Amino acid sequence: MEIKVPVLPESVADATIATWHVKTGEAVSRDQVLVDIETDKVVLEVVAQADGVMGEILHDVGATVTAEQVIGKMSAGGAPAAKADAPKAEAAAAAPAASDDSDDALSPSVRRLIAEKGLDASKIKGTGKNGRVTKEDVEKFLAGAPAKAAAPAATTPVVAAGDRSQKRVPMTRLRKTIANRLLEAKNSTAMLTTFNEVNMKPIMDLRKQYQDVFEKRHGIRLGFMSFYVKAVTEALKRFPEVNAAIDGDDIVYHNYFDVSIAVSTPRGLVTPVLRDCDKMNLAEIEKAIKDLAIKGRDGKLAMDDLMGGNFTITNGGVFGSLMSTPIINPPQSAILGMHKIQDRVMVVDGKMEILPMMYLALSYDHRIIDGKESVGFLVTIKELLEDPTRILLDI
Repeated sequence: MEIKVPVLPESVADATIATWHVKTGEAVSRDQVLVDIETDKVVLEVVAQADGVMGEILHDVGATVTAEQVIGKMSAGGAPAAKADAPKAEAAAAAPAASDDSDDALSPSVRRLIAEKGLDASKIKGTGKNGRVTKEDVEKFLAGAPAKAAAPAATTPVVAAGDRSQKRVPMTRLRKTIANRLLEAKNSTAMLTTFNEVNMKPIMDLRKQYQDVFEKRHGIRLGFMSFYVKAVTEALKRFPEVNAAIDGDDIVYHNYFDVSIAVSTPRGLVTPVLRDCDKMNLAEIEKAIKDLAIKGRDGKLAMDDLMGGNFTITNGGVFGSLMSTPIINPPQSAILGMHKIQDRVMVVDGKMEILPMMYLALSYDHRIIDGKESVGFLVTIKELLEDPTRILLDI
């Protein structure tokens, strides 16, 4: 049986072999993950179509491959139990990334994390179902393990000079794509950034008052991102230029509201899309964001999750950023940066008060959005966040 690269998404020309989870001669079972193939955006898993034995690996890790290209072979047919276990035992001894007799006991995201950190999975205590090792188990092991446990794998080139060392690793396809797109955005747009600040006390009071009732009713916690998305959606309705894009010599105005949410994943920054935000309530937005964040963490985002988007929201505040100038996500025309909420002394009606303030930053393409629209858009978001009732009343 031939092992082939899956059909790639229309916008993806080729891919890179990220990880082989089996070795030549190793017994495999139906639906077992054989290899991870990395595209510019997502990781595709190729599974065994039947029980059998792994044969020749035609293209090793790091090779560039195309859709439906043959990358390996396997022999179909069940092997005696004793013989089937032997190659697995040998593979486990040779590659300490296995757990519970085979890689099959680990999810793809856990396998990748263990391989990246050069850990021995047999030493990690699993707390999942039937003792399976979870991502949280690996992170907990890393937090309590000696420094050498997270040292680079033996295959990583290390240049030593006394007590100083360095290592060289190739960029992943996702990191190269991010680099190229950021450079493209910098060089092909007339990008400016405008700032404002917002008093978050009204929303914080609202969350405190209704948090328990909201969670009991909808089964999810009420966060800040749903308010950000609703405020952005309302502002996009009032300033259609910000929801538009340049296509050659034309301006394309979108009559729908798909908002990209910047999500940090182990592989890098991705921007999955919330579609038709104008038709979603706060609970639906919170659930959709949570689902996308979990998919991103586990490497399960599909190309459909990442395609499109008319405007992007990025929240550097979760990492402690007080102020930043976000960079546009082409072909979009603007991006909103949210930041850390921090108590500051503000003057209100001639008196000083301590309020939870947050800086807003809107980076926009000046070719399509003028200063009047950019400032008006940001002020609208500020007003909606400082008085959330306006969102409900559409004023």
